Amino acid sequence: MKLLVQPNDGIAPILAGIKSAKKCIDILIFRMDWKELEAALTAAASRGVTVRALVAQTNRGGEAKLRSLETRLLAAGITVARTADDLIRYHGKMMLIDRKTLFLLSFNYVHLDIDHSRGFGVVTRHPATVQEAEKLFEADLNRQPYAAGLNALVVSPENARKQLSAFIAKAKKTLWIYDPKINDREIMCLLEARAKQGVEIRIIGTIAAHSSNLAVARLTVMRLHTRTIIRDANVAFVGSQSLRPAELDRRREIGIVIRDAKAVQTLSAVFAEDWLATGFEEAKDAVVAETGAPDRLATAATKALVKQMPPLRVTLKKAIRQAVKRAGKEAAENGEVKATVKNAVKRAVKEVVKEMAHAAETG
Repeated sequence: MKLLVQPNDGIAPILAGIKSAKKCIDILIFRMDWKELEAALTAAASRGVTVRALVAQTNRGGEAKLRSLETRLLAAGITVARTADDLIRYHGKMMLIDRKTLFLLSFNYVHLDIDHSRGFGVVTRHPATVQEAEKLFEADLNRQPYAAGLNALVVSPENARKQLSAFIAKAKKTLWIYDPKINDREIMCLLEARAKQGVEIRIIGTIAAHSSNLAVARLTVMRLHTRTIIRDANVAFVGSQSLRPAELDRRREIGIVIRDAKAVQTLSAVFAEDWLATGFEEAKDAVVAETGAPDRLATAATKALVKQMPPLRVTLKKAIRQAVKRAGKEAAENGEVKATVKNAVKRAVKEVVKEMAHAAETG
């Protein structure tokens, strides 16, 4: 198994997969603007590889581009079919090479997702998983019913709610979640229940309802696109479905549960780095220091503080630039700049905490 991390890995692994094909390529396309990818598919068809593309019936704002893409693919000798319109959206992203290798992705084949967004992909040759993905592709290509036959392949609407609910319910220590917006009522109740049982839950993204038990922060270093859950640092879900009713129950979304130790370790490391970048922990420390509140009780106040972190970072950047300008090269060499910056950070965070406390007192 191989884990793809975007924007780090780029499109090279996908191009390499296409170039390695000897017999057939099956690909689902929701969005695609990579000319290199289109060229690689065209080249594969020209050398005798059977290429079948299942293209989304619709997407928001890009239907004209999809129809233009269809025309070009057909002209290149690629078999093209559209997804059915029985679901409100066909949002899955996967590619099969020679019916032996599965690329299951949380990102689309577009520059925005691959170059500028946090996304993950799983490349596996596990026979049962590949076989199940091929069964799904054939069913959707031919507009036939699909019956989920493998719990590890999470497919909306067939088994996603059941499998993801079970996945969350089994958490014993930690749940680290990437999700642009969680608003499914059943899932929210489940997350609250696990948190009350002592599970540490961190969410990079947003939630629809207020919660004092869940630590939530926005990804600020780049755009968030992936939907990923890491449970107890030893098993993970990577896919296209957010924890929302439409994506669990009324759209075609595809994900995968993985237990590969190296892949899960990498996911955990990336999440930890992204979480640190949100400023949540730094803000919570400041809240505890200023208010004396117990660590758990500081979570709600910290969430409010973190919402202010983007403008706060502007203040910090300005302070850093001014500090460097004042100190000059000599000061930078002897460490004065480091101390100045550290003090500027402390002052800025402290000021925001005090403003929050005053706002809370005055209503």
